[in-house]
Amino acid sequence: MRRIIIDYKRLDHETAALLIDLYPHGYGDDDIIVLKKPNGELIEAVEVKTADTIYLVKISKSLSNFIANFEENIERELEAKPENSVMEKELDSDTDMDQEVMD
Repeated sequence: MRRIIIDYKRLDHETAALLIDLYPHGYGDDDIIVLKKPNGELIEAVEVKTADTIYLVKISKSLSNFIANFEENIERELEAKPENSVMEKELDSDTDMDQEVMD
């Protein structure tokens, strides 16, 4: 399994969502992993595991803000997408099928 030290800004959407799921109310002292770089500098991180990778997400003040504002950021991104996207059409079709089965 790979271990990657990464800044939260470089996480893909799926891994960022997993980070939020793991720490919905922030992280505590027990969640923090301290690493020492070869030059002696200390890095604090929180762990996010996927099927093939362990991400060590560096802690910063902006990470706390990111976790707190994640839902708002997702809503803004969804609002910015065009209304007639292919994905929405596919979702609408799936929803219609589910409703028909339930009726």
